Amino acid sequence: MEKDSYPGDPPRDSEQHLRSSTATDSTSDTASLPSDPEGEKFAPIQTNQSSRSRNGTLTRRRTAGGGPLSNDEITHALSHRQTSSTYKGEEDDNEIVRLVSRMFGHERKANSDEEQTRHHGVVWKNLTVKGVGLGAAIQPTNADIFLGLPRLIKGLLTRGRKGTSAGSAPLRTILDDFTGCVRPGEMLLVLGRPGSGCSTFLKTIGNQRSGYKSVEGDIHYGGTDADTMVDKYRSEVLYNPEEDLHYATLTVRETIMFALKTRTPDKDSRLPGESRKDYQETFLSTIAKLFWIEHCLGTKVGGEIVRGVSGGEKKRVSIGEALVTKASVQCWDNSTKGLDASTASEYVQSLRSLTNMAHASTLVALYQASENLYKQFDKVLLIEDGKCAYFGRAEHAREYFENLGFECPPRWTTPDFLTSVSDVNARRVKKDWEDRIPRSAEDFQRAYRNSEAYKENLRDIEDFEQEVKEHEEEREEARRKAPKKNYTVPFHQQVMILTERQFKIMYGDRGTLIGKWSILTFQALIIGSLFYNLPTTSAGTFTRGGAMFFVLLFNALLALAELTDVFAHRPVMLKHKSFSFYRPSAYAVAQVVVDVPIIFIQVTLFELIVYFMANLQRTPSQFFINFLFIFTLTMTMYSFFRAVGAFCGSLDVATRITGVAIQILVVYTGYLIPPWKMHPWFKWLIWINPVQYAFEGIMTNEFYNLDIQCIPPQIVPDGPDAQSGYQTCAVQGSTPDQLVVQGSNYIRTAFTYSRSHLWRNFGIIIAFFIFFVALTMLGMELQKPNKGGSSVTIFKRGEAPKEVEKAVEQKEKPNDIESGSQSNPSNGATSDESGEGVEGIARSESVFTFQNVNYTIPVSGGKRQLLKDVQGYVRPGRLTALVGASGAGKTTLLNALAQRLDFGVVTGDFLVDGKPLPRSFQRATGFAEQQDIHEPTATVRESLRFSALLRQPKEVPIQEKYDYCEKIIDLLEMRPIAGATVGAGGTGLNQEQRKRLTIAVELASKPSLLLFLDEPTSGLDSLAAFNIVRFLRRLADAGQAILCTIHQPSAVLFEMFDDLILLKSGGRTVYNGELGQDSSKLIEYFEKNGGKKCPPNANPAEYMLEVIGAGNPTYKGQDWADVWADSENCKNLTVDIDKIIETRRNNEKERNKDDDREYAMPIWTQIMTVTKRSFIAYWRTPEYNIGKFALHIFTGLFNTFTFWHLGNSYIDMQSRLFSVFMTLTICPPLIQQLQPRFLHFRGLYESREANSKIYNWTAFVTSAILPELPYSIIAGSIYFNCWYWGIWFPRDSFSSGFTWMLLMLFELFYVSFGQFIAAISPNELLASLLVPCFFTFIVAFCGVVVPYMAMPTFWQSWMYWLTPFHYLLEAFLGVLVHNIPMQCVEREESFFSLPPDQNSCQSYASSFLSQPSASGYVRDAGNNMCAYCQYSDGDQFATNFNVYYSHKWRDYGIFWAFVMFNFAAVFALSWLYLHGVNDAKRWVSKRKARRSGL
Repeated sequence: MEKDSYPGDPPRDSEQHLRSSTATDSTSDTASLPSDPEGEKFAPIQTNQSSRSRNGTLTRRRTAGGGPLSNDEITHALSHRQTSSTYKGEEDDNEIVRLVSRMFGHERKANSDEEQTRHHGVVWKNLTVKGVGLGAAIQPTNADIFLGLPRLIKGLLTRGRKGTSAGSAPLRTILDDFTGCVRPGEMLLVLGRPGSGCSTFLKTIGNQRSGYKSVEGDIHYGGTDADTMVDKYRSEVLYNPEEDLHYATLTVRETIMFALKTRTPDKDSRLPGESRKDYQETFLSTIAKLFWIEHCLGTKVGGEIVRGVSGGEKKRVSIGEALVTKASVQCWDNSTKGLDASTASEYVQSLRSLTNMAHASTLVALYQASENLYKQFDKVLLIEDGKCAYFGRAEHAREYFENLGFECPPRWTTPDFLTSVSDVNARRVKKDWEDRIPRSAEDFQRAYRNSEAYKENLRDIEDFEQEVKEHEEEREEARRKAPKKNYTVPFHQQVMILTERQFKIMYGDRGTLIGKWSILTFQALIIGSLFYNLPTTSAGTFTRGGAMFFVLLFNALLALAELTDVFAHRPVMLKHKSFSFYRPSAYAVAQVVVDVPIIFIQVTLFELIVYFMANLQRTPSQFFINFLFIFTLTMTMYSFFRAVGAFCGSLDVATRITGVAIQILVVYTGYLIPPWKMHPWFKWLIWINPVQYAFEGIMTNEFYNLDIQCIPPQIVPDGPDAQSGYQTCAVQGSTPDQLVVQGSNYIRTAFTYSRSHLWRNFGIIIAFFIFFVALTMLGMELQKPNKGGSSVTIFKRGEAPKEVEKAVEQKEKPNDIESGSQSNPSNGATSDESGEGVEGIARSESVFTFQNVNYTIPVSGGKRQLLKDVQGYVRPGRLTALVGASGAGKTTLLNALAQRLDFGVVTGDFLVDGKPLPRSFQRATGFAEQQDIHEPTATVRESLRFSALLRQPKEVPIQEKYDYCEKIIDLLEMRPIAGATVGAGGTGLNQEQRKRLTIAVELASKPSLLLFLDEPTSGLDSLAAFNIVRFLRRLADAGQAILCTIHQPSAVLFEMFDDLILLKSGGRTVYNGELGQDSSKLIEYFEKNGGKKCPPNANPAEYMLEVIGAGNPTYKGQDWADVWADSENCKNLTVDIDKIIETRRNNEKERNKDDDREYAMPIWTQIMTVTKRSFIAYWRTPEYNIGKFALHIFTGLFNTFTFWHLGNSYIDMQSRLFSVFMTLTICPPLIQQLQPRFLHFRGLYESREANSKIYNWTAFVTSAILPELPYSIIAGSIYFNCWYWGIWFPRDSFSSGFTWMLLMLFELFYVSFGQFIAAISPNELLASLLVPCFFTFIVAFCGVVVPYMAMPTFWQSWMYWLTPFHYLLEAFLGVLVHNIPMQCVEREESFFSLPPDQNSCQSYASSFLSQPSASGYVRDAGNNMCAYCQYSDGDQFATNFNVYYSHKWRDYGIFWAFVMFNFAAVFALSWLYLHGVNDAKRWVSKRKARRSGL
């Protein structure tokens, strides 16, 4: 069966070499294996590549490319799987072998076109990537808005020729000249500090080039260049980002099944007789068993809000998705972040399985890797500040760096050693090699280029390329026969699969949908009751139009919520695009298909209630036409907002655009200002406004056959002297001497609408719908996944290091300040002078003891104990580790000791020096949270000063507090970044620097008792973790008492601790005592009590967890908690605690007078300090203020030019009313802008500052309110000047001054109203959803949409008087129309004939006009006709809306009261949310616990 082989096909006997899968002897490179009868060989576990044998001759290894797997190979490939996995036993293994054989074996290869055309392996040569940015920038402020232009002019003048390029952004090299290859079946480990370029490297190899300025050099995938791969074979190259992106409400089965459905090949590529369903089910079973997720297939994936599978399981779902793609090259970016060691190990083993099964080339970046993980990899790449420090065999890396002069300390893992070589604090250098080792990234690159490892790499590439070339023709022939397409299933099928998935997503989150429909039904009932039983008389004409407008707009604006969805789902969609599951345009179409039934139900609910409650025309045709228009328009508006979202980069930008769009949609519908009155410069907007076409459609549908019966007061003239047949109706479109107005005439005269346009309008709306859907499809197709870039450190102006400031000015790249301690110029000096730096640090003198600590929480059907009889103490000068497997109760115990639990019942004795805890306990202890939560706009120095100022006792002078902060900055080696702002979202400090800041902020408070730290090393790379623990060690040596939880630390970190508290699941103590030199006391304890012997090179932290069976569900050994309880060590600990309590209690020390204060500083100091920080935050957030000002300026000018230079006609008076009404409608977008600011400050207080007793909740609320006010006043004043004068409102000083005062009050109102809603909302999403809900109420009852006279009695009697906008509107309108004479234009007048017995129109109508309720004037129109105008001046017009000029000051005062009430509500609701509810919960849980305990 001799045949030509392709690269990656099973090699001939002489070519077969394999590295031992046990990896016990890393030096044995190859081993010959006997051939099987078929000539097929085992799939390698660790590696398969060309490599040099020890004698230097080239030995060709097999390239594990597209070769099918035999059963023996599969069994061998699975042999590395963890023995303690959930799936054990021969039966399971046999099943897995059977399934994998079916998916990846001989038969599949022979039948599948896809398998025969795959590109195997990846080679990159001279790869250089450049990005835009300096890595440093100056913090922008509000001053930049005004000083931007002067600075640009200055730059041009002072820098001459250099200044001409000031506008172009500078380039920086992110990766510099990389060369290497990863063969099929090989795994490459990418190591490097954060910011060194690991993510950029993986994105570039993963063919995700968006966001980079240039990518130079060659990358070839199985001999094919990157551009061709993107064009024709995109799905074969995969990049998986750090986050696990999935739909939270889908189950694991649905998630993987969806991927399978989109990637199921056609019949020709499947096995004979295998259906699509068979293929999917077999593959699903393979994934489930291979990656240990069979038990959670029916569980939701979950997310932040939805509970789902664990972090490790979620990672394995991501791997399963990747296996579905059968991608030849896979890049995984820092995927073990947040996982504990055992879960990370399972994850990497799953990747190893995937690599072997799919013959993939797998590249993985890991920040913390144990030795066991490292052994899973074939090659390793070390990146140092964008330079290649090493690329080659993983087993040779340690030897390479040792030959350069570095020394690997005992118990250090190889990854820790590799990343330490560039850090002056971590590396160890061989004796006499100090001057010969490489120091900079350039030195490392140079050393590598001159090494044998580099030459080996080049030979390996050459050899692999030769193999690929040999079989290029055969591969190309196969590709020609089966032309490859990027997507496996056709477009229409993608749409069907996506539609099914979208319905499942919705069903999974049906609670939200039901909630949304419930709110909709409630609002429909309110609106229906507001327009209840509209009469078909002249009294209901205006309100009938209002009902149409409201129904239309309400449904159209519901679509706004789509924007949030667009951005929430975008990351998943882009990931799937990069996996080639489906076209983004297919996703856009599927969303529309899903919209149809959802919007149908939504519109049906609304229409049935409002239509019939409002008594609109009750004929089937009119109802269904109305329904059809509203349904079609709602679909169109959903597509419009999606299209906006598709072309916008962020929700913030999209919100600004939609804010403008909503103004246009509302004003240019034809209701607020009729088409005939519109100014030419804006009239064109009605032709591009789909709402206008729908409004004309439903208005003509409602009115075309309606006969409007005229009733008083619209009958003119009316009264005893009026003669029948000589009266008319004061409604536009009336016929002289007729008291019935035809609806068709009314809409033609008032709105220029015609029934003949009905179906034309419907067609235009459909065209808009199709256009917006097409636009959404285009926008989604244009989006690029995984945009790259470079992180930036931002400095406060004047506080940046000199070289950074100079570089920023000249737009040159400074020394890299973002890679943390490794580039700090002061590092070398600092570590030498550490003794001096530590001397001034506050020492702890008290001993904290805790005994019999128990913690129970109420659960359904009883209670659950999370901590049981824990005891111990924390002494000054000691660094204590709190360790345990996930779920053992580490963080729970830490929170219990720090008195931070607000749920359940904690019991036990907590004492400081043998005495009860003082009131100042929470303030006098530092607590570094796991999440690094800080004010993003504050600098490092400001953050420390804030903490010192409010937490150190008030007796300490301020300057002394500030000087102490400088000592902390030096101690934690943060001098170069002291002037840098914290930043958020990719800008600002890196993760290690943030972690150091978290610790520094706690130290700045001078904790007199002890320092608690929760997982200070989580999410950091091994070197950053080492630095953090090194700092903690220095603090402990300076006399600080430290208790710190830590996730399974490396041996190096573990050595730095003095004491250990080890917990097992259930919160029981397993060990509590000294660790001893090299953990000797700990090891001795376990070995003495029956634990297995600890190997000399083992990590004691891993050893102890293994002994106690942590995280191992099959553990059958002794209960180590019982062993501890009965041990001598436990008894000795109890005795020690009692002794400490006794001696310390009797030691009469003067009680600190600060102990009785809950807060260190008085309330006014708290308010002043926190408010100052908030003002600085606003000053340094120019984009927020630009957004606020831009919205005011745009809406002000838009309002002005819409109602430009109003005259004195009836429609001009109405326009004054609607101009004021438009001013009120800018409220929602402004509120949605300010709410995230309030919630940000609350989050800061709630998550960190409240628990540390830094300041009182009143200081937080005050600081959140005050900074908004000056900016709102300025923005309001700008709005006033943009709006007021162009409309020709009264120019006298009182009218303009009073209007400005009202507008300022309105600014205060929307701030207070927005914060009032935010105060009761748990998050931004709910807050933004509540805004339209509340706003609809306020607007609906203010007397504009439904005037007071037409309002149903129920609402008229109370809701009208409770609505704040009623008073605001009355004050505005009363002043703006006061004493303005009215002169109707002809189309607004009502005409009636003069009776023969009357001399003049005035005399005939005199008795009518003299009635108290009558208004307006009559004039002689000629030809024996009289013309009647409804109002003669503005005050009469205002009276129709129950608005009186005389009430202006009353209204002003009442509106002030509303504003003050809102602010009071912000305080009250904030207290309720932050403390009231929690206090009530605590009280309830205590009662429950007492009851269940009885």
